[in-house]
Amino acid sequence: MTFKPFFVALALSAAAAAPISLLAATPAFAQAERDASAEGFVQTQASRALQILSSGENTAQKKADFRAFVDQVADVPRISGFVLGKYRRTITPGQYADFSDAFRGYANGVYESRLGQYRGQGLKVTGSIVRKPGDVVVSSQVTGGGKPANVQWRVVRAGSGWRVVDVNVAGVWLALTQQQDFVSTLDNNRGDIGVLIGQLRTQTPH
Repeated sequence: MTFKPFFVALALSAAAAAPISLLAATPAFAQAERDASAEGFVQTQASRALQILSSGENTAQKKADFRAFVDQVADVPRISGFVLGKYRRTITPGQYADFSDAFRGYANGVYESRLGQYRGQGLKVTGSIVRKPGDVVVSSQVTGGGKPANVQWRVVRAGSGWRVVDVNVAGVWLALTQQQDFVSTLDNNRGDIGVLIGQLRTQTPH
């Protein structure tokens, strides 16, 4: 099968139940306050992503720069656990390590593809909603290519900074969609993580 687009990833979960529940559903915005720190993080890092994708560097260097960026900005381990859903608790540490390696390459390619649609354009943060302390959805608009495109960024507090855990592009939360696809694949293959790993590696751009 071909998985629906994720970055992406960006990006962008945990072995424990609490971090998994962080992304367990499409965000329900219960609070109205904004978080200036989260907004500043997204403004800086999302603009940086678009700059990397718009650079005139050769393709191999651009891919390397973007993938390094993803590792810095997204909480890839947390996302990796989340997208496995119920199967995160049933696979061995070795299987999880193999999956994490395959997923990292696949997710980077998807984020690069989705955000690459906006290369050459600018980004402006338009607001944010605090779901709970340290868990914020930041809204932005990508401008410069006709009608502005809305992109939302789910960010969580990580030490003194922030990390991206999901991105909403064209109305689709990428990590949540990926979880649905992966769990369906595993359900259809009796939980065989090797099947999923093989499909991810086959579909990863090289």
